[in-house]
Amino acid sequence: MSRDANGHAESLEAARARLVKRLRGRQSEIEEVIFAQARSVPDPVGGGDAEYLAGLRATVMAVVDYGLTGIEQGEEWTAPIPLVAVAQAHRAARNGVGLETVLLRYAAGHRHLGGFVMAEADQFPSHALRYVLDVQGLLLERLMAAISAEYKCEVGRVGRSLEQRRGERVQRLLAGEPVDQAQFDYEFDDAWHLGMIAIGARAREAVRGLAAGSDLQLLPVSRGEKTMWAWLGGESRLLLADADLLPTMGATDVLLAVGEPGRGIQGWRLTHHQAQAALLVALHRPQGITRYVEDMLLAAALQNETLARSLEEIYLLPLASQRDGGTAWRATLRAYFDARRNAATAAHTIKRDRHTVERRLQSIEKRLGRLLHTCEAELNVALRLHELGVVACAGDPSLTQRAER
Repeated sequence: MSRDANGHAESLEAARARLVKRLRGRQSEIEEVIFAQARSVPDPVGGGDAEYLAGLRATVMAVVDYGLTGIEQGEEWTAPIPLVAVAQAHRAARNGVGLETVLLRYAAGHRHLGGFVMAEADQFPSHALRYVLDVQGLLLERLMAAISAEYKCEVGRVGRSLEQRRGERVQRLLAGEPVDQAQFDYEFDDAWHLGMIAIGARAREAVRGLAAGSDLQLLPVSRGEKTMWAWLGGESRLLLADADLLPTMGATDVLLAVGEPGRGIQGWRLTHHQAQAALLVALHRPQGITRYVEDMLLAAALQNETLARSLEEIYLLPLASQRDGGTAWRATLRAYFDARRNAATAAHTIKRDRHTVERRLQSIEKRLGRLLHTCEAELNVALRLHELGVVACAGDPSLTQRAER
């Protein structure tokens, strides 16, 4: 029997529960630290594959929650590892990320979570902390064993198929490495290209039909059971409408991220990287087609944590000081920008009179300390990040508390 911070008798179980409660209060911070560490471990995919990166973040979040639950439940707890962690292990195996790299990330996450536990040392007796660290070690062993087994199983299932070797060559070509282009039935240097990424149960079928009935070339690359990379190539500049994509993709419930037309091998690479950036938006906001040209600023913010948090601090935090957490002000701004800065149209959209909208806009400018027309692009991206749930929500107490300081 130990004692809590007030000197009251406390069981080991109660001490664990109290520790986990304190850690869950910092869970977002823990996840960000571990995710940053995971990204710092070099691998052949890195930050260039939006789906892989999103899977890595989801895995960090799920495994941190798994670890905290395990600490609270104790050494007898035997729940299966998170399914997203299994899926990410499979994804790593298919993408050529080594098992050593995968396990290094788990070891780094374990180390950093242990650091957060030890930061609470002055609040808990030493024997309780030792127990928690022992449980953490057991959880790590269980995770690494299960992840290793899943990874090896996926490697055995996929094998060194012709399709996998083709995907590896494409990845090397994207990285700028020398590859014999004659291995592909596709013209790179003297053609225009439109890159895209399709995700869904029928992604393969949808991609195979993209060039049907046209004189366009198609370079499809499988990235798993539900993910396809693809390029359409032709002699003239390709537009989305040229490929007749809207009816094709809309009928198959496939998520499609599309870059912009690019010429030659550099254009071939660029249009794919644009599709990867568009995919970041699509994964947060599923819809039929997401085009990079329509969401490039939002995509940039999703790729850059500093930019996203800066937009939150500069443009959303000041609005959150309102009693409703800034809900009315954000709705007014969104309607105003959607109406191309027409206050009367915005008023009709939010069912308020024009004078109310104008007063709100003046109050917002005063609160931000800048005129709206000087920061419309930044505000638009900040509002859209909020709508995607990437930055703090209106009802988030931490956002409101920070705004009132």
